Amino acid sequence: MDTNRNTSIIVGTLFIIGTVSGILSAVFTGSILSAPDYLAQVAANETQMLAGAFCVLLMGLSLAMVPVMMYPLFKKQNEALALGAVVFRGPIEASTYVLMVLSWLLLIVVSQESANAADVSQFQALGAVLLKANDMINPVLEIVFSLGALMFYTLFYQTRLIPRWLSGWGIIGAIVYLVAGVLALFGTNLEFLLALLGVQEMIMALWLIIKGFSPVALQDDTL
Repeated sequence: MDTNRNTSIIVGTLFIIGTVSGILSAVFTGSILSAPDYLAQVAANETQMLAGAFCVLLMGLSLAMVPVMMYPLFKKQNEALALGAVVFRGPIEASTYVLMVLSWLLLIVVSQESANAADVSQFQALGAVLLKANDMINPVLEIVFSLGALMFYTLFYQTRLIPRWLSGWGIIGAIVYLVAGVLALFGTNLEFLLALLGVQEMIMALWLIIKGFSPVALQDDTL
């Protein structure tokens, strides 16, 4: 199996790992963080919170590796754009995942301290700050992610390594994702819009694993 075929399988697999990890993190932590007595729930479900934090880190690592794996092919088409995709979906995006995990780990510490305190009001205030910080991190993550995705799918569109209907779908999805992130930053939640890119990425992942890159595109002298 040649290098390009290996790359397509690895990239497709990384997308699936990232998406599944993201879903699992929400499953583990969603009901806990949204509960009215979230501090008590966090303290009682520390293992679930840690599992959710691990899933976020796994998601960030797997998604950060995608543009790195594609860089050798993409740089022949547009090196600046390929590098931009690596930077946005690598260290910048990964740092937002780390901040999210840190807010959860700090929330675990606060919940443990509040469980043994006579006056929990100060811990409730600190917990509220950490939850609010997490709420602000999410739209920033969506904006950073969508900018990286826009570069990534533009490169796919230019190289024709996957069908243009699929890369075009990714470009549209990234734009919609960006709009949703900007609106969320100002308090308007349109999370359902994120599904457009999520579905596209799973279809693309399966395409890359099963069919690989276009042989015609790979024969291009610029790739």
